[in-house]
Amino acid sequence: MPTRYVHRQRVEFSETDMAGIVHYASYFRYMEVAEHAFLRSLATSVTGMEVAWPRVDVGCSYRAPLRFEDEIEVVLVVRERKEKSITYGFEIARVAPGPTTIVATGHTKVVSVAMDHATGAMRAVPMPEAFAALLEPMTAE
Repeated sequence: MPTRYVHRQRVEFSETDMAGIVHYASYFRYMEVAEHAFLRSLATSVTGMEVAWPRVDVGCSYRAPLRFEDEIEVVLVVRERKEKSITYGFEIARVAPGPTTIVATGHTKVVSVAMDHATGAMRAVPMPEAFAALLEPMTAE
């Protein structure tokens, strides 16, 4: 398995602000969309697991603007996998119109938690072994 996953998409009009530039919060959606596409590529999903995956740390550094109809590529790497958490790294690039330009880099850290549905309480638990095994070849050095 490659050490990176690449997801391509186009910037939608609803993701832009009044100046026609992609709103900063949209970059977090791009990262999440790439994460879910990555999980589907492993034949899994965050739904249907016996654990939940809340975000506990996120960040994004912006280098250049994106605009409506730009084609982007979001590269995901698994930066770190611990017993109860995963840290994903992201690189977002405009690929069309060219030339390819890195416009942002970011990260999200998710934690495997058990939910008490009666109280809403969460507690960190080891991620399911079968899921951890899927990530093993993907973990970046």
